[in-house]
Amino acid sequence: MGQSVRVRVPATSANLGPGFDTLGLALGLHDEIELAELDGGPSVVEVHGEGAGRVPRDERHLVLKAACATYELAGVERPALHLTCHNVIPHSRGLGSSASAAVAGIVAARALLGPGEAPDDEAVLDLAARFDGHADNVAACLYGGLVVTWCTGGSFRAAHLEPHPDVVPVAFVSEHSSSTEATRGLLPDRVPHADAAFTAARSALVVHALTRAPELLLPATEDRLHQPYRRPAYPATAALVDALRDAGVAAVVSGAGPTVLALTTGEALPDDLPTSGFEIVGLPIDTVGAVVTS
Repeated sequence: MGQSVRVRVPATSANLGPGFDTLGLALGLHDEIELAELDGGPSVVEVHGEGAGRVPRDERHLVLKAACATYELAGVERPALHLTCHNVIPHSRGLGSSASAAVAGIVAARALLGPGEAPDDEAVLDLAARFDGHADNVAACLYGGLVVTWCTGGSFRAAHLEPHPDVVPVAFVSEHSSSTEATRGLLPDRVPHADAAFTAARSALVVHALTRAPELLLPATEDRLHQPYRRPAYPATAALVDALRDAGVAAVVSGAGPTVLALTTGEALPDDLPTSGFEIVGLPIDTVGAVVTS
């Protein structure tokens, strides 16, 4: 093998209620990968942990595809690569596993390319967003903390914000998986003007609540834009969100679901929640994002 690099990437939760396709939060659950250049031969993929035995082990693997796209973006001939993945982030549960994979591959390839050849920060974000399709997830994974994302002039951009230290996320990780494409297909082409205005106000408020005023998290996480329409796809998720919110806990569907994210301030959760089929996991906010560890 030639030079190698190790990268650690966090899980993420997107939307955060009203911030559909715009807001993302990095969470303290991490995948790690090692990417090494080979002197010759075909690329090699090893997968340990989540997804082992189910994901491709050739150049169709998402991390390797993202790494290859980075070499192509840089205009550098790509060597054969040896990829080793140590996965913890659950797949297809609404915790940004595909975004984390794309970011891991891009960040690792960028580190191998080195100064003078590696794409800059904006190019990395734009490539990751286009590769994964969800700028809110990839920006949170790249930068950590809370992000607000948008697209301008055909390119994706992100603003990084520091969450309030009193915000304590708790994930209710579903034992079932979900397809973003399927749940997005439930969304209408048009929504009532009143619902759009309501959600726009809450989207602005949730940024304020997450960074300055956690006591406003319950009203700030109300949504009329996407969650109501996705309820038929995961009734158990919807029931858990309702139960948490009825108990005064700011709960949202994490990404496209079916995991539920509660944004607490450290208070004890109710004992009588409908949590069958869910694993309750306290996940601190990751404030660092993707890190090259060696």
